[in-house]
Amino acid sequence: MEMTKRMEAAGRALERLREMTDREELSDVERDALIQRFEFCFEILWKCGKEYLLTEEGLDAASPKKVIRLLRETGVLDEKETEQALAMADDRNMTAHTYDESLAKEMSERIRTHAPLMREWHRRMMSGSH
Repeated sequence: MEMTKRMEAAGRALERLREMTDREELSDVERDALIQRFEFCFEILWKCGKEYLLTEEGLDAASPKKVIRLLRETGVLDEKETEQALAMADDRNMTAHTYDESLAKEMSERIRTHAPLMREWHRRMMSGSH
């Protein structure tokens, strides 16, 4: 998928995530939907970052954490954002375990804090400004 189309798809996915994070209370089904939307958004966002780095900076990275670290090196993310994005990658890896009720609740709260950074990360790559 070309970078522009992937970036546009990421923007749409992030808006769908926002629909869930903007809700005060979530039913169990809605919480599960929030977690799935987060998984999808993270996957498409790190892949956008991979394409962005290759296209804009000539850098190649094969993993989400390497992409995040290179986005820090190129100024797309600052140090604090990088730490949060790396934690986000860990959270993405934990989503397979959300059958655990307490973990699912904890994860949904962390996703609410991750979503604004995900939107900003996307915006910076779209605008090319960092």
